[in-house]
Amino acid sequence: MKARVWPAVSVAALLAGLVLVSCSDGQVTRDGDVENIGYIEGDGVVSLYAPENRKPAPEFSGPLLRDEGDFDLTEARGDVIVLNVWGSWCAPCRKEAPDLQAVYEEYADEGVRFIGVNTRDGQTETAARSFEDEFGITYPSVFDPHGEALLAFRDTLPPAAIPSTLVIDREGRMAGRVLGPIGRGSLSDMISDVLAEGGAGP
Repeated sequence: MKARVWPAVSVAALLAGLVLVSCSDGQVTRDGDVENIGYIEGDGVVSLYAPENRKPAPEFSGPLLRDEGDFDLTEARGDVIVLNVWGSWCAPCRKEAPDLQAVYEEYADEGVRFIGVNTRDGQTETAARSFEDEFGITYPSVFDPHGEALLAFRDTLPPAAIPSTLVIDREGRMAGRVLGPIGRGSLSDMISDVLAEGGAGP
């Protein structure tokens, strides 16, 4: 795949499998039932792929954190999707959370849908819900404590860091990826570029 990259550093290679890496500055830690063993920090590189070089998004679904329903990516086709992988224990996730909420509100009426994927937060939803309450997160999140649902992306564009952000275009193709935290300006630029392409409606 050829990609435009901010900053001017390319992603060296896609990982052979989905190996989630965390935001712990390379330190190996264990805190209760939060499993961070072997994780390292994401590099924050932003890649946006040309339409002709995009792979179809996989079938991804999972239970939603705050209700009894499920999210199904195939049902969201026609919108631009921003999928953010996060954990309540992750310091860069906490730093980027207000920016993600702000960009979500900015594009809420423009055919852009945000979905979080909460992972590695243990067996209960308590910590994840507290995180959302603290930062006023109002878009939904999938609860994926073991990262099993995220394995769907291993052959397309794996979110191989915590945090990671994926952007999926209106045609259901993998348009961009961020490994590591992203700020409001960079995320807004990515979304604007994908929106400007047009494409099929819902």
